[in-house]
Amino acid sequence: MRRLLVALALFIAVSAAQADHWRFVLIGDTPYSDYERRAFPRMLEDIDDEAPDFVIHVGDLKHSKTRCSDELFRDRHQLFDASRSPFIYLPGDNEWTDCKRLPAGHFDELERLQKLREIFFADPVSLGQKRIPLERQSSERSEHVRWRHGPLLLLTLNVPGPDNNHGLGQAPTAEFSARNPAVIAWLKQGFALARQERRAGIVIAMQANPGFKEFAQGLPNAGFRELLETLRDETLKFPGQVLLLHGDTHWQRVDHPLYVPGSTRRIENFTRAESFGYPFLGWIKITIDDEDPALFRVEPHSHPSK
Repeated sequence: MRRLLVALALFIAVSAAQADHWRFVLIGDTPYSDYERRAFPRMLEDIDDEAPDFVIHVGDLKHSKTRCSDELFRDRHQLFDASRSPFIYLPGDNEWTDCKRLPAGHFDELERLQKLREIFFADPVSLGQKRIPLERQSSERSEHVRWRHGPLLLLTLNVPGPDNNHGLGQAPTAEFSARNPAVIAWLKQGFALARQERRAGIVIAMQANPGFKEFAQGLPNAGFRELLETLRDETLKFPGQVLLLHGDTHWQRVDHPLYVPGSTRRIENFTRAESFGYPFLGWIKITIDDEDPALFRVEPHSHPSK
């Protein structure tokens, strides 16, 4: 009997430990300044000390007015690749759509996006000293990746702020018209796979804040309308938890900003987590507990900003 009780206690202890052993880290909108560039390796060390399964950077690896040079891109690649944990980066507006601005070098935005693909997305693996395999949408859209971890399916989308490169006119830009169908297709495929594989959760990472408040009021930005409608409709069909990660507006937050159409009822299985952003340094640890109905636990960690 004593041996049986000991074995039972050991089984319970092991099961409890296994229920809480998936975790990853969210960062974004950094490094912007010279100080953040110097502080970033130390913050990365602090993150690595937590031994996350991987780190996701949701874009904007420089200030919008900093020159979009090849040298800067390579510097950031080296910086991210030094992570002891697998490191997944996706592009933000500061490093491609904003590069056409004079202070940023007056580059062609598509040429800069292609350069990002060459430097950051050439191989079907993550960055970091320990790498994980990634499935890419295509060679033309190599920044769109997908992978599985524990009970999750995770994917990234190239959706830059502040308007998904739609442009100010009623007619969208040619670039938006070419890219957005690929974004929507990759998102729908991810949800279909997550349902097919009976995943407990799906994680979607992108750079832009798509304007949930405006969408709830029926006034979405034209660049985000189809994306938000797809997110809403696919979440309502998904039995598990949905976590959207983004940066862009530099306001670290966690909430449930999607609503059931035609009502004031929140879609409770949809959670949004926004990263820290300049001038505030920090990172967010996300723990996955498959015995918790909420599935995700979110813990912000600030880092000295000066």
